[in-house]
Amino acid sequence: MSTKKKVILDCDPGHDDAFGIMLAVQHLDVLGITTIGGNCTLENVTRNAIKTLEVLGKADEIGVYAGHSCPMAVSLVTAPNFHGETGLDGPVLPEPTHTAREQHAVDFIVDTVMGNDDVTIIATGPLTNVAAALNREPRIAERVSEICIMGGSVTFGNWTPAAEFNIFVDPEAAYRVFNCGAHVKMTGINLTRQCCIGIEHMEEFRKIGTKAANFAADLTDFFIQQDIKEGEPPIACMHDACAVAWIIDPSLIVAAPMHIDVELNGALTRGMTVCDYRHLRGVDPKVDIERDAQMSYRGEEPNAEGALELDFPGFMELLYSTLKNYD
Repeated sequence: MSTKKKVILDCDPGHDDAFGIMLAVQHLDVLGITTIGGNCTLENVTRNAIKTLEVLGKADEIGVYAGHSCPMAVSLVTAPNFHGETGLDGPVLPEPTHTAREQHAVDFIVDTVMGNDDVTIIATGPLTNVAAALNREPRIAERVSEICIMGGSVTFGNWTPAAEFNIFVDPEAAYRVFNCGAHVKMTGINLTRQCCIGIEHMEEFRKIGTKAANFAADLTDFFIQQDIKEGEPPIACMHDACAVAWIIDPSLIVAAPMHIDVELNGALTRGMTVCDYRHLRGVDPKVDIERDAQMSYRGEEPNAEGALELDFPGFMELLYSTLKNYD
C-alpha cells in the first residue's frame, strides 16, 4: 500500500506547471490531473499536461481531465508573453498519443474527494475548477485534507500592482475557495519569487542528462528568455513547483496562519489577496513580516496559511534528485 500523499493536481501548463508535474508524479500519489484555462487556452494546457506525462513515461498511469475553459464571471486572460502561444513553447515535443479522459474535471474532483479519504488538492492555475467543485458538492470542503494553491501574495502583485495572475484571472473562484472552510495553504508570489532558477541550474539539468532533465533545461531556457524580453532578470521563477514541493516536504517552506480574503470590486485592487498579518508585525523597522506572532490576532481568525520563506537549496536538492531518478 502506497504511503505517498494522495493528490489531485489542478493546473494550466505552463512551464512552471510542468516542473510541478515532474515533482508530483514521482513523490506523490497523483490520482489525476485536471486542467483549467489560464496560462493558455484549455485545449492547449490539456495537451501540454498530456505531453509532459508522456515525456515522463506516466501517461498510461495518470489520467488528464479537462475542466473549465473560462472563469466564472469574466473573460479568460492568458499569458503568452511568458509561456508562448502554445503555453509550453521552447521544448520540441511530438504531438501526444494519449487523449484526455471523457469525465469533466469538476466531476472528477468531486467523485475523487468524496470517494477517497485524505485527498489534497494542489491548484496551480486559476481556481475555477475547484470553486465549481465546491459549488456542486460543498461537502468536499470537509472531506479534503487541504487545498494548496499557487496564487495570490501576502505582499505585492505581479499581473497588477495588487494582484497575482492566477487570482486575477478568476477572483470570484478564489473568493469561494478561501471562504469554503477547508484548510487552505497559499503559495503566493512573495514566496515563489524566492525560487529563481538561473543559467547555472539549467546547465546542471543538462549534465544530469535524463530525458526529464533535458526537458527541464529546455523549459528553463525558454522561460528565462521570455523573462528577459519582459524586462525581468535572467531567471525563471518556478512558481507552481513550490506549491507541489510544499506538499512533498513541508519543511521547505516557513508559513504563518493568517486570514486571507479576495478583493472583488476594487478598481485598482480586483484580484488582490487581502492578507491580515498584523499579528506578525514586530518593532524592527527592517522586518516587514515576522515569522512568529508578535501579538494576538487583530481581525478575523486565520482561515489559511500564507507561505513566507523558501529553503531554496533544499528545493533544488529535491528537484535535482527528482530529475536524476527519471529514466
